[in-house]
Amino acid sequence: MRKWMMLVLLISVAVFHSCGQRGGDSEEQSAIPVEVMEIGLGEVKQSLTFHGDIKAEVEVKVFSKIPDRIEEFFVDDGDRVRKGDPIARILATTIEQAMLQAEAGLTAARAQEANSKVEYERAKRLHKENAMSKQQFDAIGTQYEAESAFVKQAEAALVSARTQLKDATVTAPISGIIGKRYYEAGDMATPVMAVVSIVQMDRVRIVFDATEDDLGKLAVGQRAKVQVRSYPDEIFVGEVQKISPVLDPTTRLAEVDVLVPNPDHKLKPGMYAEAEITTGILEDALVVPRYSAVESTSLETIDGRDRVVKNYFVFVVNDSNRAEQRKLDVDYVNYKQIAVRAGIIIGERLVVSGQNNLRDDLPVTIVEGRGAE
Repeated sequence: MRKWMMLVLLISVAVFHSCGQRGGDSEEQSAIPVEVMEIGLGEVKQSLTFHGDIKAEVEVKVFSKIPDRIEEFFVDDGDRVRKGDPIARILATTIEQAMLQAEAGLTAARAQEANSKVEYERAKRLHKENAMSKQQFDAIGTQYEAESAFVKQAEAALVSARTQLKDATVTAPISGIIGKRYYEAGDMATPVMAVVSIVQMDRVRIVFDATEDDLGKLAVGQRAKVQVRSYPDEIFVGEVQKISPVLDPTTRLAEVDVLVPNPDHKLKPGMYAEAEITTGILEDALVVPRYSAVESTSLETIDGRDRVVKNYFVFVVNDSNRAEQRKLDVDYVNYKQIAVRAGIIIGERLVVSGQNNLRDDLPVTIVEGRGAE
């Protein structure tokens, strides 16, 4: 009987020892693998991102002053022009005839004036010699003045006709590029529709609307990084040139202009652009990568009003290799970084990968990865 009791005791001890080993192995296997980085100070860029349309720095629409048929075009879309270059010629038969009539009228008026002048000079001599009455002399003088006035009137008519004929050739008011030609040769030009538009594209403007909250952070001269879909890997650098002094009373938005150098003309009017404007720099800030934080929103009562608040949590690894959850007191957040006031300290090990599998006080094992880099 004693032998049987000793055998049962030995088996129980063996089983207990085996279970203890398996429990220890299970506890070791429950440690969550994570990647970490050391928390330190850094620089955080404060910025605002807007979307807007690209426009030429200068765009001028050119109109025909003469409502007649377009006889010939000298330019097409994309052509470069200098100030004064011909753009189109408008049919001007009627104006040419009017100019010929004005020239003939001026010639006749000058001839009549010359005759009146001779008569007036003869009358002056006769009147001085008392060979002509004052009434006759005054009548001849009045006739001479009238003929002189007719000459001035004819000269003005000729200048007007020549100006109209000159207007029959539409010219470029500025140097630039033909952005759009709105007619074809043979179309009837009208003073209410532009013949062409001329743009200057060595610099372009990105125009967008800013809210009242953003206006307090924007200032003329701030640096802007611009991206467009056509060149996804290229960044164009410009600066804020103008901020509207008034807000649209309907939308409560203010128009902002960013000016961007465009020497290669890659940025074209009509493109849709994203502009990131740097509004400030936080130096020597306690910084963590935004991807390391677990974000959550909650409804909180602040100053008697319910507000939706976004909270940021991170995990740090303590000396016992266990995870500690920390709520961050955030100073500023951008798409890449979080500047922290409190909640963590310099030198702690911040979990940057694997944090979504953690909860407070779970054991962790540190693996090499992004954190080590």
